[in-house]
Amino acid sequence: MPRVLVTGMSGTGKSTALTLLAARGHHTVDTDTDEWSEWSGDDWIWRSGRITELLTTTPDVFVAGCKSNQGRFYPLFDHIVLLSAPAAVLLARVETRTTNPYGKTPADRAEILTNLATVEPLLRATATAEIDATQPAAEVARRLEALTTMR
Repeated sequence: MPRVLVTGMSGTGKSTALTLLAARGHHTVDTDTDEWSEWSGDDWIWRSGRITELLTTTPDVFVAGCKSNQGRFYPLFDHIVLLSAPAAVLLARVETRTTNPYGKTPADRAEILTNLATVEPLLRATATAEIDATQPAAEVARRLEALTTMR
């Protein structure tokens, strides 16, 4: 199985997809924790040493995250998958989720919309695949899992 990066805006279902993939027996890493990410000024970035170690020693893994420094690790991934959904879907999801407080405040919601307009096009330009995240979560996970047979 290859190394797969699952990226996208807040509310696309990255964590949900990883939960489903883990339940199916896949090794998954959600990088939105202190173990994998750290603050650099106002930016929440990947811990370079930890991510490099993971990707150079673990041949089969789904990694989820959206960090400003993730591009420097792209050569270590076999697939870079963008999960995408319209703004209304993202905002509805972050409003109702209980697993992450991000997206509840007006400032967070404005940041999500700004990132959708400015960051998502950059992710799309470098992605090797894009999955419509308005589909049921099980279908998103199935499509991600299908990448494990491709290199």
